[in-house]
Amino acid sequence: MRKFLGLLLLAAALGPAAPAHATLSCGETPEFIRLLLRGHVRHNTLTPELEQRAVENFVLRLDRSRTLLTQPEVEALQTSLAGIFAEIELGRCERLTNTHRSILRKHEATAKFVRATVEADGYAIDETTSLTLDPETRGYAATPEARDEVMRAMIHFQMSNYVSNDSDPDDAKSKLTRRYERRLKRELEITPDELYSVFLDSFASALDPHTNYLSERVLEDFRIGMSLSLEGIGVALSEQDGYAVAERIIPGGAADRHGVLKPKDKLIAVSQDGKDYTDLIDMPLRDAVSKIRGKAGTNVWLTVLRNDGGKLEKLDIVIVRDKIDLAEQAAKLTFEEREVDGETLKLAILELPSFYGDPDPGNRQCTDDVENLLAEVREAGADGLLLDLSRNGGGLLQHAVTISGYFIRRGEVVGIQDARGRRQILADRDGDVLYSGPMVVLTSRVSASASEILAGALKDYGRAVIVGDDHTFGKGTVQTISQLPGDNGALKVTTALFFRPGGQSTQHSGVRADVVLPSLLSSDDYGEKSQRYSLPPQTTTPFLGTSANATEGKGHWDPVADEVVGTLAERSATRIAKDDEFGEIRELLAEQQENAGVVKLADIMKRREEESQETDDTEGEEKEEDSPQLEEALDVLTDLVGMSAQRAAKRPEPRPES
Repeated sequence: MRKFLGLLLLAAALGPAAPAHATLSCGETPEFIRLLLRGHVRHNTLTPELEQRAVENFVLRLDRSRTLLTQPEVEALQTSLAGIFAEIELGRCERLTNTHRSILRKHEATAKFVRATVEADGYAIDETTSLTLDPETRGYAATPEARDEVMRAMIHFQMSNYVSNDSDPDDAKSKLTRRYERRLKRELEITPDELYSVFLDSFASALDPHTNYLSERVLEDFRIGMSLSLEGIGVALSEQDGYAVAERIIPGGAADRHGVLKPKDKLIAVSQDGKDYTDLIDMPLRDAVSKIRGKAGTNVWLTVLRNDGGKLEKLDIVIVRDKIDLAEQAAKLTFEEREVDGETLKLAILELPSFYGDPDPGNRQCTDDVENLLAEVREAGADGLLLDLSRNGGGLLQHAVTISGYFIRRGEVVGIQDARGRRQILADRDGDVLYSGPMVVLTSRVSASASEILAGALKDYGRAVIVGDDHTFGKGTVQTISQLPGDNGALKVTTALFFRPGGQSTQHSGVRADVVLPSLLSSDDYGEKSQRYSLPPQTTTPFLGTSANATEGKGHWDPVADEVVGTLAERSATRIAKDDEFGEIRELLAEQQENAGVVKLADIMKRREEESQETDDTEGEEKEEDSPQLEEALDVLTDLVGMSAQRAAKRPEPRPES
């Protein structure tokens, strides 16, 4: 429960350098817009509505926090961009650069406002401050005075973060002012081609939330995430106060084997030859990562700043880059034992964080990893399996189909329907069942796309009990990535909708849980339905296969009956009602609903004090506790195993062959 208040850090593992930065020209933009429309499942014509959506997205991208502009200023900017598509068609993008210049002036004014606020005589953090954290809920301020009030509240919250992390007030003021000055500096460094990229992606996401323009750098990051393999030094970085900080040394990576670089080291300069160093301080994290990445077997020289017991030490080190296998992001298997009526049950927990796969079939694939782990489940004689998809946001569609087939004999898994209504059915045809025992699938609002295909198929065939948030994310669309010419990146376009074997779309509604668990994600603000311009759901005729289960023997599994699900849900509800952690979750949900997204600084500071005391009280205890959702899912699996054994005991013995 303490973790949800923590700060989330953007971590980047260092891998191969992206290709030379391509320059997207204004003249290329119209053709890329036509390509987006040509492939999209719903929008194939540039309409005034799409133009207006793109302009709104573009202005929003320039002020994501909604602290720079007032509502009248936003409306004026949007009006000033009317007709921009006709001008871009003629190769004229001056109004885009003019819009950015006006935003630069706002950044400059904001940086001055922050400095003046914290350096004013008698400034102190106002603990009575409250703030609506979500910019979407907060919206734009109506007047300059109202915008300044939002900024003052933001300053109090940000100052409290620095002070709570052991910064004295003067140091916190300095860090905060530098933070906004760095933001201004980065905006000043934005080039016209980067601005055109922002506009092109703004148009793409006006078609639906999952259609995007991927610049070459973003495309490289996407490839690394899919393959779980890269070349580099093996360090997860975060950006803190202008520094690239080593958050974690990846086990088995080059830095780990080198043994000099340590967590919390600040990487302040980099060189490819040991002579010409590039300063990394105040450099955007993605740019710093691209300069440190490189081919396996090549050297990279780093200048590192280390705080060793209060003593600052400056080090020059050289590391030989190497191939890194991001095993910590791959499928994992653990076992847990439960005592039930004097009998010890062995439960397998298979966590699948994504449906990853390298373009080279000879390299790492999640299908191979899961197949090998299921072999371990069988060899261990596990009584039940918990498939954890609660952090799985999707990935490769075909891999979801293949893994679905590991749990059924033969059958249709997913239907894909394009813009013309043509439907393609992807099915498991191999007849093998790699695991046939009792099974629970743990899902959440994070579970999306390909994980919803897997969970939906297992639910429609009665193969598993779905446990978790009331429903999954609700993404029922399929994307295709097309490489653009000239190192200009790629277009990720929504080209089709997908459907479960029962004919339902997961779009908006997701896959509903059989056993619902309280969760902080159970909010209407989280899910596909709340995304800007999400496509509406559809239905299709069911296409359930008839041979998913063998009658008996190899390939047979016990279908989950409705009465079993009802019993499991009742038992779970009884346990949840008595559980303190779930009680705390319910209290927090009620508090969030009551406050309507408004957070009080005094409440946050009180929680920090309580957490600090809890940390002091438990210092030296090294126990990583499972989430209450995972624990309850295991309880449901334990019940399911017991009920399956009872049903098996009641089955008549097969007649001996005469």
